[in-house]
Amino acid sequence: MRILVNDKMQKGYQYELVEPEGLNFDPDFHPELTPIQMLEMGVFEGKYMTDCQNEFPQYWFAKARLSPDRPDVNCNYFAVKSRQPLSVWRQRGWIIGPDVRGWFQWYCRYFYGRRIPDVDKIQIARWRAFKRHKAQVLKNCLPLDENCRRKQRQALLQWAYNPIF
Repeated sequence: MRILVNDKMQKGYQYELVEPEGLNFDPDFHPELTPIQMLEMGVFEGKYMTDCQNEFPQYWFAKARLSPDRPDVNCNYFAVKSRQPLSVWRQRGWIIGPDVRGWFQWYCRYFYGRRIPDVDKIQIARWRAFKRHKAQVLKNCLPLDENCRRKQRQALLQWAYNPIF
Protein backbone atom coordinates (compact mmCIF):
# COMPACT_ATOMS: atom_id res chain seq x y z
CA MET A 1 0.00 0.00 0.00
CA ARG A 2 1.25 3.51 -0.84
CA ILE A 3 0.87 6.29 1.72
CA LEU A 4 0.72 9.94 0.61
CA VAL A 5 1.66 12.53 3.23
CA ASN A 6 0.24 16.05 3.13
CA ASP A 7 0.43 17.78 6.50
CA LYS A 8 1.75 21.08 7.85
CA MET A 9 5.39 19.96 7.74
CA GLN A 10 5.50 17.64 4.74
CA LYS A 11 3.72 17.82 1.39
CA GLY A 12 3.75 15.22 -1.34
CA TYR A 13 5.96 12.69 0.44
CA GLN A 14 5.04 9.10 -0.44
CA TYR A 15 6.12 5.77 0.96
CA GLU A 16 5.25 2.10 0.60
CA LEU A 17 4.16 -0.18 3.42
CA VAL A 18 6.30 -3.26 2.83
CA GLU A 19 5.70 -5.09 6.12
CA PRO A 20 2.54 -5.83 8.11
CA GLU A 21 1.80 -3.28 10.83
CA GLY A 22 3.74 -4.01 14.02
CA LEU A 23 5.60 -7.03 12.60
CA ASN A 24 8.97 -8.04 11.17
CA PHE A 25 11.13 -5.60 13.09
CA ASP A 26 14.90 -5.55 12.90
CA PRO A 27 16.30 -8.14 15.37
CA ASP A 28 18.04 -5.33 17.30
CA PHE A 29 14.83 -3.34 17.75
CA HIS A 30 12.47 -4.33 20.58
CA PRO A 31 10.38 -1.30 21.56
CA GLU A 32 8.42 -1.81 24.75
CA LEU A 33 5.49 0.33 23.62
CA THR A 34 3.62 0.75 20.36
CA PRO A 35 2.92 4.22 18.95
CA ILE A 36 -0.72 3.65 19.91
CA GLN A 37 0.19 2.97 23.55
CA MET A 38 2.49 5.99 23.58
CA LEU A 39 -0.26 8.27 22.25
CA GLU A 40 -2.73 6.88 24.80
CA MET A 41 -0.32 7.40 27.69
CA GLY A 42 0.51 10.94 26.60
CA VAL A 43 3.58 12.15 24.73
CA PHE A 44 4.96 15.37 23.27
CA GLU A 45 2.46 17.57 25.10
CA GLY A 46 -0.36 16.22 22.95
CA LYS A 47 0.63 18.35 19.98
CA TYR A 48 2.91 16.12 17.93
CA MET A 49 0.36 14.20 15.87
CA THR A 50 -2.53 16.65 15.59
CA ASP A 51 -2.02 17.57 11.92
CA CYS A 52 -0.88 14.20 10.53
CA GLN A 53 -3.57 11.80 11.68
CA ASN A 54 -4.63 11.09 8.08
CA GLU A 55 -1.33 9.28 7.54
CA PHE A 56 -2.11 6.54 10.06
CA PRO A 57 -5.13 4.36 10.92
CA GLN A 58 -7.81 6.23 12.86
CA TYR A 59 -7.86 3.62 15.65
CA TRP A 60 -4.37 4.80 16.61
CA PHE A 61 -6.00 8.01 17.87
CA ALA A 62 -9.16 6.66 19.52
CA LYS A 63 -7.75 7.14 23.05
CA ALA A 64 -4.82 9.46 22.25
CA ARG A 65 -4.12 12.38 24.56
CA LEU A 66 -4.01 15.23 22.06
CA SER A 67 -4.06 18.99 22.31
CA PRO A 68 -4.92 20.36 18.86
CA ASP A 69 -4.57 24.06 19.70
CA ARG A 70 -1.26 24.24 21.55
CA PRO A 71 1.21 22.01 23.44
CA ASP A 72 -0.09 21.12 26.89
CA VAL A 73 2.21 19.38 29.40
CA ASN A 74 -0.89 18.00 31.12
CA CYS A 75 -1.35 15.74 28.10
CA ASN A 76 1.98 14.07 28.95
CA TYR A 77 1.73 11.01 31.16
CA PHE A 78 3.99 12.58 33.79
CA ALA A 79 2.63 16.13 33.22
CA VAL A 80 6.13 17.50 32.65
CA LYS A 81 7.85 18.94 29.61
CA SER A 82 10.48 16.51 28.42
CA ARG A 83 11.63 17.33 24.93
CA GLN A 84 13.91 19.57 22.95
CA PRO A 85 12.42 21.95 20.37
CA LEU A 86 12.53 20.70 16.79
CA SER A 87 15.01 23.48 16.02
CA VAL A 88 17.51 21.82 18.39
CA TRP A 89 16.96 18.46 16.70
CA ARG A 90 17.69 20.05 13.33
CA GLN A 91 20.75 21.87 14.67
CA ARG A 92 22.20 18.68 16.11
CA GLY A 93 21.55 16.60 12.99
CA TRP A 94 18.96 14.36 14.63
CA ILE A 95 16.44 14.74 11.79
CA ILE A 96 17.28 11.83 9.53
CA GLY A 97 15.90 11.00 6.12
CA PRO A 98 12.33 11.90 5.25
CA ASP A 99 11.09 12.00 8.86
CA VAL A 100 10.99 15.76 9.38
CA ARG A 101 9.51 15.46 12.88
CA GLY A 102 12.23 13.19 14.21
CA TRP A 103 12.46 9.82 15.90
CA PHE A 104 8.81 9.32 16.83
CA GLN A 105 7.67 9.99 13.27
CA TRP A 106 10.24 7.46 12.08
CA TYR A 107 8.95 4.94 14.65
CA CYS A 108 5.32 5.47 13.66
CA ARG A 109 6.16 4.89 10.01
CA TYR A 110 8.38 1.90 10.82
CA PHE A 111 5.70 0.36 13.02
CA TYR A 112 3.13 0.98 10.27
CA GLY A 113 5.29 -1.01 7.82
CA ARG A 114 7.66 1.35 6.02
CA ARG A 115 11.31 0.32 5.77
CA ILE A 116 14.30 2.42 4.71
CA PRO A 117 17.31 0.28 5.70
CA ASP A 118 19.93 3.06 6.02
CA VAL A 119 17.61 5.32 8.03
CA ASP A 120 16.26 2.41 10.08
CA LYS A 121 19.78 1.38 11.11
CA ILE A 122 20.58 4.89 12.39
CA GLN A 123 17.28 5.32 14.25
CA ILE A 124 17.48 1.88 15.86
CA ALA A 125 21.01 2.68 17.08
CA ARG A 126 19.72 5.95 18.57
CA TRP A 127 16.84 4.08 20.27
CA ARG A 128 19.27 1.52 21.73
CA ALA A 129 21.55 4.26 23.05
CA PHE A 130 18.63 5.88 24.86
CA LYS A 131 18.22 2.79 27.04
CA ARG A 132 20.90 4.17 29.37
CA HIS A 133 18.18 6.40 30.80
CA LYS A 134 16.19 3.38 31.90
CA ALA A 135 19.25 2.07 33.75
CA GLN A 136 19.58 5.43 35.54
CA VAL A 137 15.95 5.38 36.65
CA LEU A 138 16.24 1.78 37.84
CA LYS A 139 19.39 2.64 39.80
CA ASN A 140 18.00 5.78 41.45
CA CYS A 141 14.28 5.08 42.00
CA LEU A 142 12.22 2.67 44.02
CA PRO A 143 10.11 0.27 41.95
CA LEU A 144 6.85 1.85 40.73
CA ASP A 145 7.75 5.28 42.19
CA GLU A 146 6.38 7.36 39.32
CA ASN A 147 7.34 10.59 41.11
CA CYS A 148 11.04 9.76 40.87
CA ARG A 149 12.76 11.23 37.80
CA ARG A 150 9.54 12.26 36.07
CA LYS A 151 11.27 14.06 33.18
CA GLN A 152 13.51 11.10 32.52
CA ARG A 153 10.54 8.74 32.65
CA GLN A 154 8.59 10.95 30.22
CA ALA A 155 11.59 10.89 27.89
CA LEU A 156 11.71 7.09 28.12
CA LEU A 157 8.03 6.95 27.19
CA GLN A 158 8.71 9.18 24.17
CA TRP A 159 11.36 6.69 23.02
CA ALA A 160 9.05 3.66 23.31
CA TYR A 161 10.47 2.41 26.61
CA ASN A 162 7.97 1.56 29.32
CA PRO A 163 8.62 4.17 32.03
CA ILE A 164 6.71 2.30 34.73
CA PHE A 165 8.68 -0.56 36.22
